[in-house]
Amino acid sequence: MIPLTDSHYPTPGPLNALGFGWSRMKANALLLFLATLVAIIADMPVNQNTGDFSSENPVTPLFALLITAYALLLQPLFQYGVDLIFLRSTRGEDVKIGSILDGFQRYVDVVLAHLLVIGLIFIGIIALVIPGVYVACRLVFVSYLVMDEGMDPIAAVEGSWRMTRGHAGKVFLLGLLSILVVFCGLALLLIGVFPAIMWCKSAFASLYLSIQAENAPEEPLLDETPDA
Repeated sequence: MIPLTDSHYPTPGPLNALGFGWSRMKANALLLFLATLVAIIADMPVNQNTGDFSSENPVTPLFALLITAYALLLQPLFQYGVDLIFLRSTRGEDVKIGSILDGFQRYVDVVLAHLLVIGLIFIGIIALVIPGVYVACRLVFVSYLVMDEGMDPIAAVEGSWRMTRGHAGKVFLLGLLSILVVFCGLALLLIGVFPAIMWCKSAFASLYLSIQAENAPEEPLLDETPDA
């Protein structure tokens, strides 16, 4: 486990995460802005409307298939890289924009982790919407564990599930507050969207670090086998 730069993080909670995330976001504002811009551009193909395949719609079934393949096999690499940048920034480390491509160095783990998370959330949604939301809250830290801790997909899912035990409500509330923050950003003629996204990503990284610091002395994410 990478040692934390700071000796103390705020008590896990949505408001504390937003406060700490805001303070850390300001320290690397330009770099995080660039990372956010890359993330938004990477999301653009997935956000295209692929539901209407009429003759008047330029989006063909083949193009929809390509977009789906991109969403499953390429987009997660940028997403996980951006999450790593925000995590390192919130931790107080020196951050390089090149880290946004670190996901490509762990291509198989990132893609499989992404597929596993989507599959589990989908199963929860099929059961009922609420279980799907609950599963999403419990697996919110998978990208951090894959990129920061070097875990494989199954270990990352199990680790996120353990980390969020007793904290799912806080994750859910932070998600609701993040939606509110983004809507407020949209109200500012789209200009505020960038700082809103930066703030939300920093807040989730802050919550992860707070829970990690709280659990570290007593509940390691991976079982350590003593040397023979």
